Amino acid sequence: MRYYFIVGEASGDLHASNLMRGLRACDPACEFRTFRGTSVMGVVEVLSRLGTVFGDLASCRKDLLAWKPDAVILVDYPGFNLRMARFAHRHGFKVFYYIAPKVWAHRAGRVRRLRRDVDALYCIFPFELEWFRAHGIAPRYFGNPLSDSIAQWDFRPMEGLRIALLPGSRPAELSFLMPRFVALERLLAADPRFAGYRLTVAAAPSLTVQDYRKYLPDGSRIEVVAGRTYDVLASAQAAVISSGTASLEAALIGTPQVVCYGFNRLTWLIARLSVKVRYVSLANLTLDRLLFPELLQDAASPERIFSELEKILADGETAARIRAGYDELKTLLGGVGASGRIAKDIYGQITRV
Repeated sequence: MRYYFIVGEASGDLHASNLMRGLRACDPACEFRTFRGTSVMGVVEVLSRLGTVFGDLASCRKDLLAWKPDAVILVDYPGFNLRMARFAHRHGFKVFYYIAPKVWAHRAGRVRRLRRDVDALYCIFPFELEWFRAHGIAPRYFGNPLSDSIAQWDFRPMEGLRIALLPGSRPAELSFLMPRFVALERLLAADPRFAGYRLTVAAAPSLTVQDYRKYLPDGSRIEVVAGRTYDVLASAQAAVISSGTASLEAALIGTPQVVCYGFNRLTWLIARLSVKVRYVSLANLTLDRLLFPELLQDAASPERIFSELEKILADGETAARIRAGYDELKTLLGGVGASGRIAKDIYGQITRV
């Protein structure tokens, strides 16, 4: 069988690679082709890069028709992939949507396009199932594949007391959080209790180390490490993380965290009007409670970040409570093996007579 994957960001690459491994196990003669689009988030940011996005769409459509796969597997990335779902469906390809778009949070109208253009929709969080069923879709759930990625990781510990910093993988995320991390470094250095902690940025695969270092002033001791995100998280006593996959990775690894997120002001105002969820972090959403703090927009000040870190680092009860919640989360997400189970289901649907 020939499988055509469309992804848009680093987390999608990770999930796609694990799913490919599962497909190869049940279909040894399989062939893969991957199209990597340009990830953009936020209304203002999207508008500024429309030319790139439309160029990617045209290239992807042409490539898809030329390769003629047996299945198109769309990985998250809804702004792009919902358009590709319509195109692929119209041209007779079987369409699988892996990692359901978060239409339960905003832009619920997109669910009509999922019903129309997608043959099978795969959720990776149990709380999504009821929402999609109520909106006329029979979702498929086999657990969360991020557990598989962490289970395959070979831990290489990093010495010393550390605070992990994960500002995200998009330029807009870096421009919001990196200056706050620089100010946080000064606050920690001024407190004798925390002066010995090393601040370590885990660089995303889609960016370069220099993309992060350009925000650091002369004299900053913030480290930037590439290719070792899980090592950085597992070696840290606490983490400050941009909301997204990295926050869930920290939860599964067991690192107490503070989530921070923000946009330019116009995008933030639009988001406040359109987003309809109680929490922004996937772990808090899954548990349906605020296990760890979420500091959004103006609340994500260096002083507030420092205050929340202080509770984690100086109060053993706070860190223990968060870790206990992580154990509950792991049970809800179903343990390892999700990628293989999803691969078997996709292969079975293609080959079923």
